[in-house]
Amino acid sequence: MPRQPNPQVRHSPAHESLGRAIRELRARFGLSQEELGFQSGLHRNYIGAIERGEINPTFRVLLKLERGLPMPLSEIIGLCELRLHQTSSARRNATVGSHAAHVGRPTRSAGSLRADRRSRP
Repeated sequence: MPRQPNPQVRHSPAHESLGRAIRELRARFGLSQEELGFQSGLHRNYIGAIERGEINPTFRVLLKLERGLPMPLSEIIGLCELRLHQTSSARRNATVGSHAAHVGRPTRSAGSLRADRRSRP
């Protein structure tokens, strides 16, 4: 019986970024999951699990993916890092924006707070 993924397990942003990069490249080159799997020697279900960020592929698997995609592994990882950076920036901006909206006033620096304390009677 195949192992079912645990819905309570959270995947790391790095796994999700790698999956997004693989999916983007596969689509860019017009490959289905089945075609990429065949060209790289991996099962199509395994390709889908990578794209969903459900598994942590080994270096050997990454080298197989390189065989299936017409680009070097360094560029695949570079796109993954770019997607990871974009995701972390978006999360940071969302957190800062929601915090400022919650507080209802702009954030003040520590220096301006010290100046306010000195000017009080």
